[in-house]
Amino acid sequence: MSLDFERARFNMIEQQVRPWDVLDARVLDVLRAVKREDFVPARYRKTAFADLALPIDGGERPATMMKPIVEGRVLQALDASDACSILEVGTGSGFVTACLAQLGREVTSIDIEPRFVERAAGRLSLAGISNVRLEAADALAWDAGRQFDVVCITGAVAEIPQRFKSWMSVGGRMFVIRGASPVMDATLLTRVTDTDYRAESLFETDIPYLVNAAPPKHFVL
Repeated sequence: MSLDFERARFNMIEQQVRPWDVLDARVLDVLRAVKREDFVPARYRKTAFADLALPIDGGERPATMMKPIVEGRVLQALDASDACSILEVGTGSGFVTACLAQLGREVTSIDIEPRFVERAAGRLSLAGISNVRLEAADALAWDAGRQFDVVCITGAVAEIPQRFKSWMSVGGRMFVIRGASPVMDATLLTRVTDTDYRAESLFETDIPYLVNAAPPKHFVL
């Protein structure tokens, strides 16, 4: 029996995303327009709209997509307009990349896994999305060479590196999930001045850390 993707997409938005306080009409429109099933491994197409963190194939390390409800909250919190320059750290499957590209003017997206970047490039091309620049890079060592209006970090960090903060323009916003698993804090960070930042706690969640961004392990004898 074939899956009715449009019905499944509608149910995802109306039964998962919207009830989790994602009410921004632009965000909901983007989640309707970008075909999530085209950004998951082929064997997971029928579960693309489930409340699950689906695996991403092809990397040297295990990785997962965020749940749809978390993706919705991320996009809503960033409040990107069509004039915004956007940086995404953690391209992953390319789905959030595609959504950001629909909401903003242009997107730069990096991932430490070259295979993820390669596959995301193909998916974005097939979706007709051309305002994205992809790069394989380690975020903890990468030099952006510029600042952005919006920064989206799709993997967790124990603490927000100063390097990440430097990527934000004054007035810019960053979504980042920080802290220790299993209770992490989804945070919206706003750069108020060159040296001052305002942090707003949004919700609790638990997602995998960016490579080399986990807290140090403590051994107990």
